[in-house]
Amino acid sequence: MTDCLPFDTLDKLDPQGKRILVRIDLNVPVKDGKVIDQTRIDRIVPTVRELLEKGGRVILLSHFDRPQGKFVPDMSLQPIAIALATALGRPVSFVHDCIGEEAEAATLLLKDGEVLLLENTRFHPGEEKNCQDLSASLARLGDVYVNDAFSAAHRAHASTAGVAEHLPSFGGRLMEAELRALYTALENPERPVGAIIGGAKVSTKLALLSNMIEKVDMLAIGGAMANTFLAAQGIFVGLSLKEEEMFETAQNIMKKAAERQCDVVLPIDVVVAQEILPNVQTHIVPVKAIPAGWMVLDIGPETSALINKKLADLKTLVWNGPLGIFELPPFDAGTNAVAQEAGRLTTAGSLKTIAGGGDTVAALRHAGALHEMTYVSTAGGAFLEWLEGKILPGLTAISTTLEKTLSI
Repeated sequence: MTDCLPFDTLDKLDPQGKRILVRIDLNVPVKDGKVIDQTRIDRIVPTVRELLEKGGRVILLSHFDRPQGKFVPDMSLQPIAIALATALGRPVSFVHDCIGEEAEAATLLLKDGEVLLLENTRFHPGEEKNCQDLSASLARLGDVYVNDAFSAAHRAHASTAGVAEHLPSFGGRLMEAELRALYTALENPERPVGAIIGGAKVSTKLALLSNMIEKVDMLAIGGAMANTFLAAQGIFVGLSLKEEEMFETAQNIMKKAAERQCDVVLPIDVVVAQEILPNVQTHIVPVKAIPAGWMVLDIGPETSALINKKLADLKTLVWNGPLGIFELPPFDAGTNAVAQEAGRLTTAGSLKTIAGGGDTVAALRHAGALHEMTYVSTAGGAFLEWLEGKILPGLTAISTTLEKTLSI
């Protein structure tokens, strides 16, 4: 299946004795100086460990938070070096800058099998501007570049794209896994293939919806976004969140889906309440009986059952976005029911499920189905933009199809 990958993998790299500049994503949740969710750290361990065990001298690059191009003490990567060392099972050195004499000297002192973490790349204003001077400075720190940060691949930054113009470039194991999963889901899926798309607004997922109906056989729409589709069909949705300016767009999407013979599943019953509060009074009503003064906050049990019935006929499923306000019971019931059924079918081997997006991961974890999925992407924006059919600069930069003038 290597043909699906636009870049060279680590299989083509001999890291022995080389300084390997590895772009990872350490933008993890930190509280009181301690990492509280190690998921992204754990995902990059295979790449880093493989390079170290093969004698590479690994130099790690990452951004953290949004320091706006200046030094912000609370956004230093130094505390994360401790969690990273624990995950790798070996010491991780740290330098208080990602370029300059101190950083360059530290990389030259590295021995085979040693790892160095450099400071937050976003402390430099040239990072987000993809400044060529910064890219060149970063490139001087390594002999080879490896991008293992798919979650940042939608950014044309100095450390994700610019540096690849100066060094031989490869994709890491996490980058490889993400791409294989996405190709399996959309480019060469086992059919029938379906998608579950949730979220608040049609306007933020218009490109995604338009691309999905070109790719999938079934599309289930949930979350507040579904209210706009229902209202566009003349259904009264009470005080529910909706985008009236998107009614015509929703109608066009439904028309296009019909032409493509894509089965669009909208809620047939919903959970309504007058306030978004714990233990608030709720009712389950058909979508054509939503009372005035009430708002839709989750899909109903009949809708969950309908979606689950559709899942039984699928071979591949892509999931992005929850179906209700899952953070607040009882409005998590719809998402939980569908997630648990998708997990059951996936575990049974009859369905391949690829999920991604921050809220999606949290919803699947909440439902107890996260580890039952075939693949769960740690990427947020990059996962979404791939589903939208957009070009990702971080992938383009390491593509083997491009001619590059290398500085070594």
